[in-house]
Amino acid sequence: MNLPNLLTMSRIVMIPVFVVVFYLPMDWSYMVSALIFAVAGVTDWLDGYLARKLDQSTPFGAFLDPVADKLMVAVALAVLIEEYSAVLLTIPATVIIGREIVISALREWMAEIGSRGSVSVSFIGKVKTTAQMAAIFGLLAFPPSNLWADVAVGLLYIAAVLTLWSMFLYLRAAWGDLFPRARQ
Repeated sequence: MNLPNLLTMSRIVMIPVFVVVFYLPMDWSYMVSALIFAVAGVTDWLDGYLARKLDQSTPFGAFLDPVADKLMVAVALAVLIEEYSAVLLTIPATVIIGREIVISALREWMAEIGSRGSVSVSFIGKVKTTAQMAAIFGLLAFPPSNLWADVAVGLLYIAAVLTLWSMFLYLRAAWGDLFPRARQ
């Protein structure tokens, strides 16, 4: 157990705290839950940076890091779907959650056949993650029907489009392994 792994595990521990704070009947619950989400995002960057800088990458960390990320994003989107209760937010949120499931399964399968490198993180994936995190932060920080929440919904749509684009790129990279006869 090293510092990067502890930071990754802290994101998982933050999830129930995040949910409880989000549902507190207090005026400040939106902003504090957004700050918890932001801290989780910073620890995501920090654990990767420290693992590389300190040469402390581990198989456990490589496994747990994407799990922690996807859990935090999925839980945040789930509470936002319930809070906003609007199809305009539900559509991009379900696209993002669905893509995460598809790509996680694809990466797992590609690792089993020894082709994990062909579905590694792309630049588009990093841009998508940035847009997604900013959108979720905005949606958490500002209650529904606030102008900034509307801006965040727009940003979530941008993230959803980038999500579909990056999924297409991952599937295209894996196409020959998914359909070996298509290579012939």
